[in-house]
Amino acid sequence: MKKLLSVSLLGLAIAASAAQAQEDQIRIGVDVPYEPMEYRTPDGELTGFDIDLGNALCERIGVECEWVVQGWDGIIPGLMARKYDAIMSSMTINDDRREQVLFSDPYITPPSAWFAPEGTDIDATNEESLAGMTIGVQRGTLQDNYVTDMYGDVADINRYSTADDMVLDMESERLDILFLDYPVGKSTLLDSEEGDYVVVGEMLTEPKEYFGDGFGIAFRQRDEALAEQFNEALAEVQEDGTYDEIYNRYFGGEE
Repeated sequence: MKKLLSVSLLGLAIAASAAQAQEDQIRIGVDVPYEPMEYRTPDGELTGFDIDLGNALCERIGVECEWVVQGWDGIIPGLMARKYDAIMSSMTINDDRREQVLFSDPYITPPSAWFAPEGTDIDATNEESLAGMTIGVQRGTLQDNYVTDMYGDVADINRYSTADDMVLDMESERLDILFLDYPVGKSTLLDSEEGDYVVVGEMLTEPKEYFGDGFGIAFRQRDEALAEQFNEALAEVQEDGTYDEIYNRYFGGEE
């Protein structure tokens, strides 16, 4: 009897320890690479604006971030399957996603932009100019939705799992033009030593039905308390200068 009681108590202690460990850690889903937002250093360490900001938010909450790498196509299903507790991976807040997840307050609002080789005569605002062109987008993104609806009837659209794959095809001249978040295009194309690229036309933040309300952290709908913790932490780092320090680290103070 004493042995059975000891085993039972041991089991309860292990369960309690596991529960405590889980409370001290928040698992966050992220899709990499998407430089400068989330990517790996040459030694394999996760870094980027989202990663550094997420770690700062977790520190304010008093927990440790555990980053779980997940491909974009399955990132919301992974949240629903409880593979992680939140998504912080450059996810645009829009009405379609609000039906599936609960968003934090926006933490950055980057524009989308067209990128093409320097010297191109493509007019990205003109449907006729894009006729017959091959456009690269990341699959399942707001840029994919926009290009499909606006130019799907006149242009060939190549969809990619990662931004890096898209850039490789651009460098190999298998694409005429790319449409993606400006910070990502700046990091991977404008700042690249592999070729000369430029932004074509104006950067876009409208219409909201496509470009949403900025990037937010996504949670399961019922996790309102967790979302509020992150909102409070976000307000704190914005107020005390931590946010600006992280922002300038990746964007050099550019607006």
